[in-house]
Amino acid sequence: MILIAALILDAAFGEPRLIWDRLPHPAVLMGRLVGYCDRRFNHGQSLRLKGTLVTAGLLATGLALGWLIQSLPDYGVLEALAVAILIAQKSLVDHVRAVATALRRSVAEGRQAVAMIVGRDTTDMTGPDISRAAIESAAENLSDGVVAPVFWYLVLGLPGIVAYKLINTADSMIGHMTPRYIEFGWAAARLDDVLNLIPARLTALLIALTHGWVDPSPILRDAPKHRSPNAGWPESALAPVLNVALSGPRSYNGIRKDYPHVWPEGRRDPGPDDIDAAADALWRVWAALLAVAVLIAVF
Repeated sequence: MILIAALILDAAFGEPRLIWDRLPHPAVLMGRLVGYCDRRFNHGQSLRLKGTLVTAGLLATGLALGWLIQSLPDYGVLEALAVAILIAQKSLVDHVRAVATALRRSVAEGRQAVAMIVGRDTTDMTGPDISRAAIESAAENLSDGVVAPVFWYLVLGLPGIVAYKLINTADSMIGHMTPRYIEFGWAAARLDDVLNLIPARLTALLIALTHGWVDPSPILRDAPKHRSPNAGWPESALAPVLNVALSGPRSYNGIRKDYPHVWPEGRRDPGPDDIDAAADALWRVWAALLAVAVLIAVF
């Protein structure tokens, strides 16, 4: 029942500014903790060892914090609120749809909107580039921000979802292949890959099934080609649903990367309507997760 309530609360309210303009969001607090560890330990020698110990400490902190909340008397309502806060369905949909809305006004506004949700260079993006980036972000974050938290909550309860979010936050901040983080962030990136191994593939399955599509061959063909061991799975499922070629060449920090396309036979000119269709797909997967939660509660 707690997961059902959490899914509905998040879908209804998302991240209300009335609250989070006044209080620090738990994701912000997690980011501050990771930032402190970065400043405190990411220097000197043995950076991979230090990063591994920091990652282990973050994992232990998440597990302990979740257990502490669960041990409180009458914790049910508090747990439902905590889970709802750590699931990012509505905020993800809102950010994705905001790109479609902005792009309909102008390419310049579309670039500004998509820059809020992707890490690649956006200055020279065309309309199709913006749409493709928004759709890819929708697919990847559906796995990281919705399916994976639900999965780890079902497996380990509140300790599982809190620990997962801490490691995922660490990966987003320090898990980069850059000179500063290639050693210190190695453990965070690898652990995040492991924690998302099953959820990413479940996301692909849920996207396919909720669209009446059961042919796994395009996913099995394209997902392994992706630069990420996990992000390619939801992208490879969503691309055929929309008939849009995803991934492909893009630029990071002024350096062009010629990545292969996912679903290369798809259209190369996606627009705002395709972004909206991707957002609709997110809600289909959310409905499937809610149905699973209801079945678990009943049986």
